Amino acid sequence: MEVDGLLLTVLGTVAGILILTGWVEQIYKGYKTKSMQDISKFLTIFIAAGSILWLVYGSIVSDVFIIGTNIAGLILMIIVSTMKRRYQKILKT
Repeated sequence: MEVDGLLLTVLGTVAGILILTGWVEQIYKGYKTKSMQDISKFLTIFIAAGSILWLVYGSIVSDVFIIGTNIAGLILMIIVSTMKRRYQKILKT
């Protein structure tokens, strides 16, 4: 089955937006409440590892949507992990 290039562009863009929007909302909520207790460190580790592997795969197949989405995902995971550490220190003091 042959797929139109425009359809692939739209599909890749929408997929990236949907995946990343959940993390943006979580970051916003954590910033407002100053709490990231509900975020498991194993969740962030596994998702970051998966993003790294997807990034490698995207680089091998030269897929800009996979590369871009996973770079953005890794940046958001770094933000979530930093917020989690920072807010846990605040709760301990």
